[in-house]
Amino acid sequence: MKKLVCLAMLLASAALQLARAADWKMDPAGSRLEFAATFEKTPAPGVFKEFDVRLSFDPEKPADSRLDVTITVASADMASADINKAIAGAEWFDFARHPKAEFHATDIRRVQTNPPSSRYVARGALALKGVQQPVEVAFTWTAAADGATMEGGFTVQRGPFGIGTGEWAATDVIGPDVTVKFRVRLRKVS
Repeated sequence: MKKLVCLAMLLASAALQLARAADWKMDPAGSRLEFAATFEKTPAPGVFKEFDVRLSFDPEKPADSRLDVTITVASADMASADINKAIAGAEWFDFARHPKAEFHATDIRRVQTNPPSSRYVARGALALKGVQQPVEVAFTWTAAADGATMEGGFTVQRGPFGIGTGEWAATDVIGPDVTVKFRVRLRKVS
């Protein structure tokens, strides 16, 4: 009887440990969120300096996962005071009316390869400047003893989000696509 009780306690403890191991929080010091538009077909890179990632993820059972990303849009930096001032306005990000962007995904799947890989795709909704659009975010997962790293990227069209309106709506000077790349260092939530 004692062995049965000990076994039950051991199994319950292992189940709790697995549940805790699936919750992750971003380590800001080891994380980066970059974007790049094109200006006259030349890359125009930028970075969001403030963002947060929360992840409930089991790489072996990604279907039970959830990814939540919040971006402080006003933290966008394109390495030019003049450009930074322009993108704050209503024709671009409109920081005053839309200070945050969010991505939420509950449909996370491993990319099918043989043998299985550490490549995944998160299908969710990106809310930016008052508009919500479906987005697929491809990423790799690298586990380490002290945490894990997600790396990946995706491309969105700026037009549907109202990024670059008025004289900037045409795509001959500022291209239609914006490429987003990220490297997120994660730590297990205790």
